[in-house]
Amino acid sequence: MDIDDLLAEVAVDTTPQETRDLQALTRAWVAERVAPEMLAWPGSLMERVLERVRRQIELVEDQTGSMDPKTNFKLIVIQTELERFKFLVRSFLRSRLRKIDAHPLHILALHTDADEMHPLLSPAEHQYLTSHQTLLSTHYASSFLSQFPSSLQRLDDTTGGISMVDKPDEDAAVFVRVLRDVGEVAVEGTEKRFEMKRGDVWKMYDITPGVAGSDRWARDEGQNAVHSGERTK
Repeated sequence: MDIDDLLAEVAVDTTPQETRDLQALTRAWVAERVAPEMLAWPGSLMERVLERVRRQIELVEDQTGSMDPKTNFKLIVIQTELERFKFLVRSFLRSRLRKIDAHPLHILALHTDADEMHPLLSPAEHQYLTSHQTLLSTHYASSFLSQFPSSLQRLDDTTGGISMVDKPDEDAAVFVRVLRDVGEVAVEGTEKRFEMKRGDVWKMYDITPGVAGSDRWARDEGQNAVHSGERTK
């Protein structure tokens, strides 16, 4: 561990929780937008963020109409910060809903297989997905599927070596910025190994769960990012 890592740990300990949550939400937003697969739902983070947004909205509503110039200026600052959080939350959720709409059966299968302690979807997202898929299935059945033989009516059929379940592009590349030194990482299926250092930006093709070294992303040692002007490898 070098001096940069020690300073980073001290900075984290002294950083207010609200600031750390904003940083974590921003990272989750960027990662969700650039990752081809649906990422795990950050439950505890979103609970804190949404609770903070709710309290800030109540504060603004309670103090709106005050004639005190100092109070009015404080409300402007609070509203500005509130809008920043709301933008990140809305854009983050839109990115996830876009993936659900594009690959509902694939995401439902991943959510079913996921660890209960780290679910892929939030309860609201899961409800949306099941309702969305039920409507689609009903529409397809009434439009044309009912005219097919029963063996050809399944939307998740995998017989014959061909899957009917649409998946995201597994060959899509993402850029990953290393948040701290993680040491040597092996490329699964090859003999290639490389060292990832804090501040590096790498172009990678598969960091989904199950890939060698992918557990590092779950520990926030890597961050999906696209940064112009920074060096890539």
